Amino acid sequence: MLRRALAQVEARTMSENGVIHIIGAGLAGSEAAWQAAGSGARVILHEMRPVRGTEAHQTGGFAELVCSNSFRSDDATQNAVGLLHEEMRRAGSLIMREADANKVPAGGALAVDRDAFSAGVTAALEAHPNIEIRREAIETLPPEDWENVIVATGPLTAAPLAEAIRALTGEESLAFFDAIAPIIYKETIDFDIAWMQSRYDKKGPHAQETGGDGADYINCPFDEDQYAAFLNAVLEGEKTEFKDWEKSTPYFEGCLPIEVMAERGPDTLRYGPMKPVGLTDPRTGKRPYAVVQLRQDNALGTLYNMVGFQTKLKYGAQTDIFRMIPGLEKAEFARLGGIHRNTFLNSPKLLDASLRLKARPALRFAGQITGVEGYLESAAIGLLAGRFATAEAKGAAPAAPPPTTALGALIGHITGGHVSDNHGKNFQPMNVNFGLFPEIEIPRTDSQGRRIKGKEKGFARKRALASRALSELGPWLEKPSVATE
Repeated sequence: MLRRALAQVEARTMSENGVIHIIGAGLAGSEAAWQAAGSGARVILHEMRPVRGTEAHQTGGFAELVCSNSFRSDDATQNAVGLLHEEMRRAGSLIMREADANKVPAGGALAVDRDAFSAGVTAALEAHPNIEIRREAIETLPPEDWENVIVATGPLTAAPLAEAIRALTGEESLAFFDAIAPIIYKETIDFDIAWMQSRYDKKGPHAQETGGDGADYINCPFDEDQYAAFLNAVLEGEKTEFKDWEKSTPYFEGCLPIEVMAERGPDTLRYGPMKPVGLTDPRTGKRPYAVVQLRQDNALGTLYNMVGFQTKLKYGAQTDIFRMIPGLEKAEFARLGGIHRNTFLNSPKLLDASLRLKARPALRFAGQITGVEGYLESAAIGLLAGRFATAEAKGAAPAAPPPTTALGALIGHITGGHVSDNHGKNFQPMNVNFGLFPEIEIPRTDSQGRRIKGKEKGFARKRALASRALSELGPWLEKPSVATE
């Protein structure tokens, strides 16, 4: 209570020009609002839903997850995504707080009950005394007297606003399609065929909290003939037709529709989302030829989504083709797959190091529109934008996190990682990964004097990178504009 009262006092000392306007209450906008408000800034959060919907959203809730319910690996020692999770937790992230509070079993991944997660984020922001929420669409560039703005409109930025940004920058925004995977009612799955198992029976780091036991995924097995028939049906199935202006839009390689993968060769799916490694069909005692995995989508365990099965198949074709999957012959779908266009800025050319638009520094961008890919990456850029905007509102210089951290490596990629590449001409969306981090030297031998080589060398490098990141994050977190709740 004292902390909140102090934040209110600090907020009231700011002039009206100290207000931070945030456009969009997705993952990035929600996190930005939380960081700014928790640091004493006055925030006005503008969200157009449910006044106006989008092609992909289904609710008016903040931070709605429209694709997968997974935040991916939560291993902070061997995975850059897991490290980003931990850095955001230490930075007081609302998105991570609500993700942790609404976990569902997912092996080594952090997956959430999407409805409970969104409800938690929405409730927290609605209750914050420093945040005013306005349900309205911002259809053009903000007024000139909005001196501190974060645009976090995401991959589905309304066309008039996107056009206004293009007109201001004189730069064509890049674009790509992002597809949504179907969700199935568990009770309609045939467990005489399907079975529960995580790859290699791996238990996740939250197994005790979520009930995960190393059997967190539903597996639907194929033999070779079944796989061939399924592949043929996918290739021949009726797909969504794109408008002429959409046909040249590239897909993001990390989120390809299954039809695109199938077109690349008969084994592409079997070595991608349908890979059977680490799994044993209890009916045969052998590894299946291919497999479709389903991951729990809500806390009740009644809904499961098809892992990696983003699709542009039309609804009728989806129902027919996906019921060819062994174990899903009578499946009922809570949601079928869909597809929408994503847009993002040529950030290395258009944004400065604190995410401000060079052509109009009062505008700061956050989230997927900046050219990051993934839920947590989007929220992470929102976290940084919220802190940068707060520092500016208080008359301080925004301080970027060290490039050795996951947060620093990510923002470094989007604001400078491609500047030498013909001014970012080939800039593409990116998930956080250890390839974005500055290199680190590791010992040649272990504590027993044995030479470190092979896979162990790779493991040691990742552990060293993660350890360095967390040790260097601390001093940055102690700087001004840290979330206090």
